[in-house]
Amino acid sequence: MTYRAPVADMIATLKQAAGLDQAIAEGLYGDLTLADIEAILEEAGKFAGERIAPLNTLGDKHGTPFKDGQVTMPPGWKETYTDWAAAGWNGLMADADYGGQALPCIINSACLEMWNAASGAFGLGPLLTQGAIEAITAHASDALKAKYLPKMVSGEWTGTMNLTEPSAGSDLAGMRTKAVPAGDGTYRITGSKIFITYGEHDLTENIIHLVLARLPDAPAGTKGISLFIVPKFLVGEDGSIGERNDVRCHSIEHKLGVHASPTCTMVYGDKGGAIGWLVGEENRGLMAMFTMMNNARLAVALQGVSIAERATQQAIAYASERRQGRAPGYAGEGMGPIALHPDVRRMIGTMRAYTRAARAICYRLASEIDRAHLGKTEEERKASNARASLLTPVAKAFSTDIGNEVASIGVQVHGGMGFVEETGAAQHMRDARIYAIYEGTNGIQAIDLVTRKIGLEGGALVDAEIARMRRVIADVAGTNAADFGLTAPRLAEAVDALERATKHLLAALKSDQADALAGASPYARLFGLALGGTSLAEKALATRAGGPDVVRAEATGLARFFAENLATAASGLAESVVSGGASITDLDIPLAS
Repeated sequence: MTYRAPVADMIATLKQAAGLDQAIAEGLYGDLTLADIEAILEEAGKFAGERIAPLNTLGDKHGTPFKDGQVTMPPGWKETYTDWAAAGWNGLMADADYGGQALPCIINSACLEMWNAASGAFGLGPLLTQGAIEAITAHASDALKAKYLPKMVSGEWTGTMNLTEPSAGSDLAGMRTKAVPAGDGTYRITGSKIFITYGEHDLTENIIHLVLARLPDAPAGTKGISLFIVPKFLVGEDGSIGERNDVRCHSIEHKLGVHASPTCTMVYGDKGGAIGWLVGEENRGLMAMFTMMNNARLAVALQGVSIAERATQQAIAYASERRQGRAPGYAGEGMGPIALHPDVRRMIGTMRAYTRAARAICYRLASEIDRAHLGKTEEERKASNARASLLTPVAKAFSTDIGNEVASIGVQVHGGMGFVEETGAAQHMRDARIYAIYEGTNGIQAIDLVTRKIGLEGGALVDAEIARMRRVIADVAGTNAADFGLTAPRLAEAVDALERATKHLLAALKSDQADALAGASPYARLFGLALGGTSLAEKALATRAGGPDVVRAEATGLARFFAENLATAASGLAESVVSGGASITDLDIPLAS
């Protein structure tokens, strides 16, 4: 089946779990109204469903053939991308001075979800370009901004992020790519990079690479890395395309999924050095690149939501049509739809609950990012920036993990037909796998959460988040509504588990670093469960205040399902955090010789 953007649920989540109504009332978004936002998302959903989604299966089968240094994108890709860019979608968040629309992160986030749900391989290119735009806007000179941003914002040129090398993956200290000053304000870049998404393609006339490299006198380690703009084609002072730069795609990877996204090995300096321009200060390139990477982590989290949404839609459609057996209580003639069987209900409920919980977490993060930039006072902006820092690794790790899990459950719902390629369920599972790996593996996200984020403000920040969760639970309990079932007590147990694990880790960070690191991944999942469950409960409470009966019943039922069936894992995760560390550090792992 094709993809239909769940615009109604997206808007409800923005309003009820991410505070959109309050933000509009406060004037955070200027004269932007709810009607404006609804209109934008409706149009985005239409384009995603009608133009991008039909490319998904075609792109998976066609891939990106590579010959003589050139990548050929699948049929229809260029035309759709050109129309997408011409409609202004690439510049939603970009500065108006460079042709952007300067819209808030929450709108762009909902749109990113739609582009990637329609086709994850299509959505990857714009994701990287938007990140490059953010890095250049924040750190490059005015001259470089004027030269590159207008056509990047318009989508006429795309952007890439060049970090990884064969000898330097997540740990960039071993980076070997070099940059030598040419004496005229430019640099000559030599070296190679791997896993470069959209490093070569035929969608646009130019590709603007952001490349990390070392200067000759750079200090060792990550403190000696600088960032450079290295265009595929040199650009004249008038913005015209010039001669080919000394950079090329050497090969593309043959991957498990996202086949229509070219993943390239890039080589710089075959003919003496690619010409590059410094972005920001020397030896501070990693800081500039992190501007791109941090926002990209929200985008990748949304990719997790997007693949989960696509897989869920397909599983529900299949389970509604596929007839097998007679479920308890089924009164129709012949075999009934498998969607009525309790175990299939459980699987579909799990898919829907996880997807919507992850969406709520991501939209909440987007809202905090907006407040960090648009808040009325410095104190408000600082507080929101801190909350965004805390939520970023949770959103990325939880959402991409559930993207994998939901896609896998989707295959199970299809049964044997899920294991063959013709239904498309297998593609979702293959495509989802990368999301937990790139932009910082989920293990790295968990380590970041534990070692850098929960200790912010002496632990007061995470304490405040836990207190916020408890207020939601108290509000649920205060309704005394039978249809909430055991939502309040089960979520309370999950938050108790989170608090217990948090206290243990804060203490372990001071006395036993290995124990803290051993508990990082289960802690990240625990945090996601507690936050996701209370976010669904918060959304359900809001619908009870004024939503239609059918919407209220759905939101309440999903919050209850999550609390009674998924959040129950929280206590076990907390036990792993608190007492499982020694079993990991003491485990004998025989290393291959």
